[in-house]
Amino acid sequence: MTNSVASRWSESPARAFFARVGTPRRPVLTGAVFLVTAVVLVAQLADPSLFDRFKRDAAAIDAGEWWRLLTGMFFQDGKVFGGIFNLVALAVAGTFAEWCLGRMSWFVLYFGCGLFGQFLSYVWLNPVGAGNSMCVAGLLGALAVVVWRARGAEPPQALYRAALLIAPLAVLDTVLHDNHGMPALLGIVLGLLLTGFGKGRAAAGSPRSDGSSLG
Repeated sequence: MTNSVASRWSESPARAFFARVGTPRRPVLTGAVFLVTAVVLVAQLADPSLFDRFKRDAAAIDAGEWWRLLTGMFFQDGKVFGGIFNLVALAVAGTFAEWCLGRMSWFVLYFGCGLFGQFLSYVWLNPVGAGNSMCVAGLLGALAVVVWRARGAEPPQALYRAALLIAPLAVLDTVLHDNHGMPALLGIVLGLLLTGFGKGRAAAGSPRSDGSSLG
């Protein structure tokens, strides 16, 4: 089964596309954040009281526990299944973003969009909760920009259509009072800035020849 998953990953059209427009490398930063988030999930499952002590909670934040805005990005209100889904999403989107945008940009996108989402959730959308899904939403927003701008590199049609849907779905998500839309929109804005000022092929919309990466 492991070989089957690895085979599907290596043969994925999306993977091939992002390998063309990015610089395939070991996803060190994605792996590090994945490991920390996975360890926190295991600890949370072993001791459920940890979730209550570290989740985003508006009342506790108002009382001075501001660090919950940070720890809320590592704990999971979706428990086992939500946590596993978020980890898989982080592994895939994180790897592609690290290839195409570079590690510094990855760090800014992941934690910047995540903290932005945590803060908006605290003051407006969802005062109690936790999860890294808003961080991943920021990466997805930036990856959508990579796909748009690299149309000359012939992205798979399904991937291109999905990228086109990111922005309207993010707006709809916010209208429906969910807290993932705004981080995704911020990811789009940051992605436009990062690829617009870059000189690599994600910015130019054509295959990169020098092996460099943005960020």
